[in-house]
Amino acid sequence: MQLIWLRTDLRISDNTALSAACERGPTVAIWLASPGQWLAHDDAACKVDFWLRNLRELRQSLEALNIPLLVRTVDSWDEAPQALLDVCKQLQVDAVHWNDEYGINENRRDEATRRLLKQSGIHAHSYLDQLLLGPGTVLTRSGHYFQVFSQFKKACLERLYLSLPTLARRVQRQAPLNIPSDPIPERIAGFDTPTDTLRALWPAGEHEAQARLGRFLDETVEDYQHLRDLPAQPGTSQLSAYLAAGVISPRQCLHAALAHNRGELDSGSTGVQTWINELLWREFYKHILNGYPQVSRHRAFRDQTEALPWRDAPDDLAAWKEGRTGFPIIDAAMRQLLETGWMHNRLRMVVAMFLSKNLLIDWRQGERHFMRHLIDGDLAANNGGWQWSASTGTDAVPYFRIFNPVSQSQRFDPQGRFIRHWLPELSGLDDKRIHEPVKSADLFANNSYHSPIVDLGSSRQRALEAFKSLPRRQDQRAVS
Repeated sequence: MQLIWLRTDLRISDNTALSAACERGPTVAIWLASPGQWLAHDDAACKVDFWLRNLRELRQSLEALNIPLLVRTVDSWDEAPQALLDVCKQLQVDAVHWNDEYGINENRRDEATRRLLKQSGIHAHSYLDQLLLGPGTVLTRSGHYFQVFSQFKKACLERLYLSLPTLARRVQRQAPLNIPSDPIPERIAGFDTPTDTLRALWPAGEHEAQARLGRFLDETVEDYQHLRDLPAQPGTSQLSAYLAAGVISPRQCLHAALAHNRGELDSGSTGVQTWINELLWREFYKHILNGYPQVSRHRAFRDQTEALPWRDAPDDLAAWKEGRTGFPIIDAAMRQLLETGWMHNRLRMVVAMFLSKNLLIDWRQGERHFMRHLIDGDLAANNGGWQWSASTGTDAVPYFRIFNPVSQSQRFDPQGRFIRHWLPELSGLDDKRIHEPVKSADLFANNSYHSPIVDLGSSRQRALEAFKSLPRRQDQRAVS
């Protein structure tokens, strides 16, 4: 008997561990609910609900293949090894299979499981599945992990030219087993059920993920390089939640993109090239997580930036979280996050830089808030993006580059369509005033919008001085 331990790989197609397990013999699947661990990791309630909804879809697909799905609950990952061993003994399992995950806690959990299973004579097999190229296989000439994305990307493309990762073999229907599947919980204690509106934005299942991929490639990808920066346009793939939960794989995305682009990785369609670039950014941050484990511990990648004089400003932080900073593009983006569990990537950079630079509030406060609300929350990508914006991370934006939220709004939402959607109280303003309503005396007379909580000019200067106070070597690394 084989046991496939499902984690963030909630799919049948192109699932490496599932395919390998089924080829070795009769297979049973198991999924562990870990509410205490999820709370400790700041996982969003909408993300946990998304997992459960996808599990219901997955259970039907597994049952069509006669693969039972078991569900067990452990509070933390410390309890996972014993829970798996108990199931192995109950079902007389010969081997357990899983797809690798990345991060300190994930690695510790998997190593502890491997040791305990070995003690009982049960084999453990892990597989590369969440990435195109395994961490440690894309290194500099001196044998270190890349710290600059452009260099990492070049090395990845060279590898992919030589050998594209293949899709896992299709899982075949097996003979029925006399093992019933467990019911999928409707909800997990400690995590509120999201609104029906939010749920409707993110339907569950592999079919939905594949349909989104198909629509994106058919209708949007040719203009992706331009559209991806416009928050009022449906210009992105909307696949991030499905990739984070493993409802679709990066291999499936890459193969589909190449099929659309006649097999070309870095020529042909500019839109396809740009989207592959985004897949490699996702890859880059996973490799960083593995190669520089301090980022899993909420530490800055650039050690010197730990000395930054972050402000303790709870009122400003609350205004940022709740979308009442007085800067329309910031407030619209933060409201989008709260209501949909998602935020446009251009705006993720804008709001992150506003918090870490203009408000000089520790980026970790923003990172935690995002994780608590994002349906696509992923430690590597979220941490990487926040440290990039805060100029504390790998390949980070130079500290003196600080986005002006007003000019960003004027450039990427020129007609104010995105702002009007999320800030209906500003819908009566013209296309010029909507980006900077502080200049409208009549508006404030009606108390219909918030005054700006910070002056952009003086707060920018404050951030520059804070970074300049760091050791000189850090300044040079930040600029390079």
